[in-house]
Amino acid sequence: MNSQSPHYPRTLIHLLMLLMVALIASSFPVGALITSGLPPEVMMLIRFALAALLFAPYVFIRNGWHLPPPRRLLGYAILSIPLVVFFWCMFEALRYTSALNTGAIYTTVPAMTAVYVFFINREATGTRRASGLLLGTLGALWIVFRGDLDSLLQLDINRGDLLFTLGCLFMGTYNPLIRKFYAGEPMELMTFWVISFGALWLLLLSIPGLDQIAWRDVDSNVYLGILYLAVFTTLVSFFLLQLGTIVLGATQVAAYSFLTPVFVLIINLLLGSAVFQWQLLPGIALVLLAMLLVQQEKRFPQNA
Repeated sequence: MNSQSPHYPRTLIHLLMLLMVALIASSFPVGALITSGLPPEVMMLIRFALAALLFAPYVFIRNGWHLPPPRRLLGYAILSIPLVVFFWCMFEALRYTSALNTGAIYTTVPAMTAVYVFFINREATGTRRASGLLLGTLGALWIVFRGDLDSLLQLDINRGDLLFTLGCLFMGTYNPLIRKFYAGEPMELMTFWVISFGALWLLLLSIPGLDQIAWRDVDSNVYLGILYLAVFTTLVSFFLLQLGTIVLGATQVAAYSFLTPVFVLIINLLLGSAVFQWQLLPGIALVLLAMLLVQQEKRFPQNA
């Protein structure tokens, strides 16, 4: 499928990417608060299905009540798979690790994306961008290990960290696949069908355990948390992610995830669930520098 970028001011898109990262970062502490309320696949099923239902009237009134061509539906189905794997891994990982750790590990996604972009989109990575990706990964490691070299050398990581890293490996394919499958359709159309297929896969995963859940015993805060995730960190953030990828390119958009641990830390401090640790500052400085390096390098032309 050929891609044709929508015409939006790049400054506006960059501001929207900051909003996107803030929303994504908020999903880690919110997810940590509700992760024990329901099985991860069931929680994500409700999240995706609710987002699709809320978005459906807007999408169909604006674009008509018809199915996309089979080839596009196949593309949307493929696009939804990395998201399902990523979010399942995230919620399962938050049972064993912290929101700050997952936020820091998420900053490895740009480096993974750069590798996938080379093979999927045939986009080269320049020296400055490669340096930024390396610095961002080092900064993420610094934050995960709190600047403790002994812990790093001993690979003091838990089951949750490993599981979320697997999810990030899948998430790294998402941005380049958007570039590959985007065919000039309205962004809201792509967003809706990707979320809908995600809900379908999650339904298939959840069916065996749905009748074993005591729905009335689930804390109301769990449902409120899922509602927040459905609207802000699913519906809104997916739309912004896809729009930014088409306009700016996969690697530049992925580079914004370098800011995720910074936003996670700020949110946790505001919620009173974390205490600022000065040893995190070098890692934060590295991820900020990494993002600037990646954003400043001009994007290489892509071969569709």
